[in-house]
Amino acid sequence: MKQISSFVCQECGYESPQWLGKCPECGAWNSLREISNLKSQISNTRSKELQIDISPKRLGEIQLEEEHRIKTCFSEFDAVLGGGIVKGSVILLAGDPGIGKSTLLLKIVQEAESKSIYISAEESQEQIKLRAKRIYKNPPTGGANLLILSSTNTDVATFTIAKEKPSLVIIDSIQTMESENVSGLSGSVPQVRYAASQFIKIAKTLNIPIILVGHVTKEGMVAGPMVLSHMVDTVLFLEGEKFTKTRILRSFKNRFGPVDEVGIFTMEENGIEETKNPEQLFLTKNQDKNSYGSVLVVTLEGTRAFLVEVQGLVVSSRLPMPRRVSSGVDYKRLELLLAVLQKHCRLPIGAMDVFVNVAGGLKLSDPAADLGICLAIFSSFKNISLASTVAISEVGLLGELREVQSLDKRIKESQKLGFKKIISCENYKTINEAIRSLGKE
Repeated sequence: MKQISSFVCQECGYESPQWLGKCPECGAWNSLREISNLKSQISNTRSKELQIDISPKRLGEIQLEEEHRIKTCFSEFDAVLGGGIVKGSVILLAGDPGIGKSTLLLKIVQEAESKSIYISAEESQEQIKLRAKRIYKNPPTGGANLLILSSTNTDVATFTIAKEKPSLVIIDSIQTMESENVSGLSGSVPQVRYAASQFIKIAKTLNIPIILVGHVTKEGMVAGPMVLSHMVDTVLFLEGEKFTKTRILRSFKNRFGPVDEVGIFTMEENGIEETKNPEQLFLTKNQDKNSYGSVLVVTLEGTRAFLVEVQGLVVSSRLPMPRRVSSGVDYKRLELLLAVLQKHCRLPIGAMDVFVNVAGGLKLSDPAADLGICLAIFSSFKNISLASTVAISEVGLLGELREVQSLDKRIKESQKLGFKKIISCENYKTINEAIRSLGKE
């Protein structure tokens, strides 16, 4: 076998044919390490399989297939991607451990109509079989089109993909793949970068979509080098609390579709299922007219608008520094809104404990929820029932109600569900005017 030596920077991945004291790419000193690339049978076979025509073509000469997207068993998953999985694309699916990433992808490939490969570096073939049997008792295809490979070797995985030429590939996970051609342990910067580059190369060459499962850090970022998110075509995050059944699939990057789209799923006993009506998860059934501290808001996630219940609780505090607790709402945003209520509405809540919660475990980042948060706090403080009241507006530091994106769409969604009492910037100019109108009722 022919052996070729090269030197790779352990910080940025820069490759050089000779050793250098300082990396010309990132400027790190003594970061270049020697690696050996063995031209094995696998690499030779792979190179033969990946021979393609690299001549340039005019834009008008490029032909698109009619079915350039692959539909999955989840319409919510397809909607987040913009209509399905684009052939030849590389998708990175990240999320907390145990959130349901592997469960979601296993069901997608198990119910695929054409040949698919599930490559796991974390479970054996028998373990995957047991999990599939436990979650999905009666798969439509009986697993006839699904191939299972348990391997941590990147070169073996690419060789198998080039040999089988499936319609869809799942790599679980990218941080556990490694190769003898690169120095470092699995999960290190050189290993992750090498594995990602190999999978991207074979996906683009053979026009096979590949979904990479990625682990996340304590801060909620994708583990490994940041360049991984730049290399792939689409970055998806599966969010949700472990002790709740709600799962939210969110798109942060998509070269072939809209960004910030969301898909709503629930984790059931028989696996993960999509939700057609998100309001069933985020709205409290049979709201009591005497319930205080509950207000509805209309959040816009991508192109979808759905109602969410915001709950507020204000109680007397016995602590020198009153508590401010938020769940599903940014803590700094809550502090800002409380300051606005005290300044412009003369609401004496400086010595009170304030708790704010978003029903269903959803995290609100939409500024249109500002008014709903303020009214929920006011409702709890004054013991005024605002059941079936919808609030839609951003609140400024001067107490003004600011217009939000797609206001008409939000109002129509509220009216469609039967809610007629809507408070927005169309009705009132300031938060003080909105609160005074509630006090008169």
